[in-house]
Amino acid sequence: MAGLRVLAIVAGLGLALTGPGMTEGRGVLDGFVIGHVPGDVATSTSDFEYEPEDGVRFTSRVWERETDDGGHAVDLMIIVMRAGRFTALDGLRDFMSAYHERAPASWTNVQIGARPGLKAAGQVFWLVEPGVAVSVTIDTARFGDGELMAVAEGVREQRGAGEAGRR
Repeated sequence: MAGLRVLAIVAGLGLALTGPGMTEGRGVLDGFVIGHVPGDVATSTSDFEYEPEDGVRFTSRVWERETDDGGHAVDLMIIVMRAGRFTALDGLRDFMSAYHERAPASWTNVQIGARPGLKAAGQVFWLVEPGVAVSVTIDTARFGDGELMAVAEGVREQRGAGEAGRR
């Protein structure tokens, strides 16, 4: 009887730790710790690596949910971008504007911790250091602009991990 009670407690604890309201998908993405995701973000996550543009390497994590009509929608996406040409925020803005087909003036200045960044509807990006940038995109209809910035503020470099800590 005591064994069943312990099993029930352990099972209940497991459900409590993975149930709604927990921030799924935390972890490390290409050397960056993801410290915050909205509590009711989709639990289905996928990681991707791709290099669609002249030497820019993308590593992304996507939180996706099934919609009522049977389709899928992205709740949240975090991308780490690496390229030698990312040396200043202006150059990163030019790249992101071309990549997303947006006017460079459509981005507004924001601060991500101590770093300057740029923001537009549902998306924020910043240069972490020369050669490394991060972008966060969120479904603001579900989560609002405050969550976009909270997620961005929660993305931090993993310290002391080197290449082994990436991925």
